[in-house]
Amino acid sequence: MKAIKYISAALLIVSMAVSVQAQVVRKRKSDEKEKTSSAQVTDRMQALFSEKKTSAADLQWQRIIYRSLNLDVAENMPLYYPEEPNDEGMNLFYIIIKHLSDNSLAAYEYLDGREMFTEEYRIKVSDMFDRFHILYTNAKGSSTKAPKYTVENSDIPANEVLSYYILEKYEFDRTKSKVTRRVDAICPVLHRSGDFGGEAIKYPMFWVKMQDLRPFITQQFIFTDNDNNLLKTSLDDYFLGNMYKGEIYKYKNMRNLSMIQMYPDSTKLKHAQDSIEKRLASFDANIWVPSREELQERREAEAARQDSINALKEGKEEVEADSKDNKKKSSVRSTRSKRAEKSSSTKKTKVKKSSTVKKSNSSATRSVRRRK
Repeated sequence: MKAIKYISAALLIVSMAVSVQAQVVRKRKSDEKEKTSSAQVTDRMQALFSEKKTSAADLQWQRIIYRSLNLDVAENMPLYYPEEPNDEGMNLFYIIIKHLSDNSLAAYEYLDGREMFTEEYRIKVSDMFDRFHILYTNAKGSSTKAPKYTVENSDIPANEVLSYYILEKYEFDRTKSKVTRRVDAICPVLHRSGDFGGEAIKYPMFWVKMQDLRPFITQQFIFTDNDNNLLKTSLDDYFLGNMYKGEIYKYKNMRNLSMIQMYPDSTKLKHAQDSIEKRLASFDANIWVPSREELQERREAEAARQDSINALKEGKEEVEADSKDNKKKSSVRSTRSKRAEKSSSTKKTKVKKSSTVKKSNSSATRSVRRRK
């Protein structure tokens, strides 16, 4: 009986140990699932940030603009800092490379004005790494269908990405009666000098759809002002609010020419860029017919402006008339002083002549007396 009791107790202990071990294994598997799911963007998250495309029938007007964002400009510095990942997060280029490496983000070929965001033009991440000399290794779980790579932070050339190209779309939707401006895609640009130094050459790397990138930048908060050190603005808010500053280097045209090709002269180029900016800014205001009140306000403002111009002209004429009178008075005074100087000089010459005559007469009489 005792032997049976010992055997049953041993079996009970073994069964308990097996159950505990099974629970530990299940917990590990669930933790791994949570980690992998947190690293990946779910369909629900993607649907949350995906924008509903406006029907082509509802679009009445569209303008596609290419801008260059120089990261030395104060408004664009949030895209460059922090230079290296820290407790506050990482900059935009680190985010892009990290998610390209784990195959959670797609990138497309840079085709200079003929961008095609289709599977046919999706780049191979390993080919891109090789082209720009970025060191990498194959990550665990990598396969031919879903390749994954590991890139150390020190091997990511974030300090050489000194500008970005962005593709903007301006659209007027007649159903919403609204002009929208949005960033459709973004392209990191490497600035690298040659082996012998000299001016850095720009290398556009690839295009990334902003819609695909948005889920990864919503939780990355940035500094927008040196006077306020609280991180309250996300990178997603930064692009949605058009807080960047970039010059237009191209707009979509039939010949696919850049602006510097169309306007080689720097003065004409700047004038053309300013003209496009004004037209984009005023398009929303010009599509609406003003009300009577607005027309009356415009007339009053124009009348006030004209009155101020006339007042300035009258004041200028009065100043000119006063200056002419002063010139006349000064000329009269100068002629009088000249006449006075002339009269005094003639008087002096007459006095000198009379004195010389008297001296000559006195000397003549003396000579006569001596002769006697």
